[in-house]
Amino acid sequence: MDKNKTITKRNPWLWIPTLYFAEGIPYFIVNNISVLMLAKMGVPNGDMALFTSLLYLPWTIKPFWSPFVDIIKTKRWWVLGMQLIMSAAFILLTLSMPKPDAAMIASGQTPISMFYVTLILFVITAFASATHDIAADGFYMLALTQKNQAAFVGIRSTFYRLASIFGQGVLVYIAGVVETTTHNIPWSWQVTMIVSAVLFSGVTLYHTFAVPRPAEDRPHIPEDGKKVGAAQILSEFGQSFATYFKKPGLWLAIAFMLLFRLPEAFLIKMCTPFLVAAKEVGGLALSTEEVGIVYGTIGVLFLTIGGILGGIFASRIGLKRSIWWMAACMTLPCLTFVYLAMYQPDSVVAISIAVAVEQFGYGFGFTAYMLYMI
Repeated sequence: MDKNKTITKRNPWLWIPTLYFAEGIPYFIVNNISVLMLAKMGVPNGDMALFTSLLYLPWTIKPFWSPFVDIIKTKRWWVLGMQLIMSAAFILLTLSMPKPDAAMIASGQTPISMFYVTLILFVITAFASATHDIAADGFYMLALTQKNQAAFVGIRSTFYRLASIFGQGVLVYIAGVVETTTHNIPWSWQVTMIVSAVLFSGVTLYHTFAVPRPAEDRPHIPEDGKKVGAAQILSEFGQSFATYFKKPGLWLAIAFMLLFRLPEAFLIKMCTPFLVAAKEVGGLALSTEEVGIVYGTIGVLFLTIGGILGGIFASRIGLKRSIWWMAACMTLPCLTFVYLAMYQPDSVVAISIAVAVEQFGYGFGFTAYMLYMI
């Protein structure tokens, strides 16, 4: 009992920063790095956009299986289990990376069929990551007192943003440096996946010792040695599911959550291919390193600033009065990409400013979405 108390009271600084860093890394690898990787490998934009858009599905539909995370096992078990699955998936990605030749890549007609194994591993990572999100956020509520929950909410957000910078900035920059040095695009992305696999596996190993075991972290179906039947599990799931859909105004809320981010959803999958595509086909011809700096670092920085200022703005005048301003900020910055597409500026500074405006608007507007969900 004393041992459990000691583990329960473990310093939150030892695990919250790494937990939310680990929450962000798979998300950005699956939803952002996959797009740039397939574009650089010469996969046609239509195929790339279709298949990578489907990869976002697990995060959209995760409420449908979230009750299982409450019913079966502990939140800690789910957190570590999903991290183990994602570590294995990243290792397999490094081993199974397709290697189209330079001529095929240059033609822009690399068949998506070459990447079926890669896409399957991304799908596994996506479902594991979405499940990890459910468990990690629930574990955060169980492992901390209300006072610490409030104290560390900014810390978890900061380290999630750092994961964004690492995933969209550092990893992309590494791929660009390797590509420039070796002139071997498949190898550059294989190196990137190796770095991701080593880092994430190390974090997973660390969490097996660092993540506490709070006494409150118990499954809804107690593990008392009795065999739990499928009927009992389905009954618990049905009750949770029914309770969810009895919430007042649910369908209006679902419509809001699906439509509020629609402008950004149209933009996000084609943004990176547009940045790296040649001028002759309508792109901006940025190098992979420049994308890592412009979109993965400057863009994320202004996304964060927009989110902070959006929170201050909403707290001053209230969500009801601020939501229309924030909705405009989700839509209007997309016009910066209309400008970039029409004029195709050569200046990296001009492109960086446009991306900064777009990401600032998204960060500012997305605050309304988060507050509405809360």
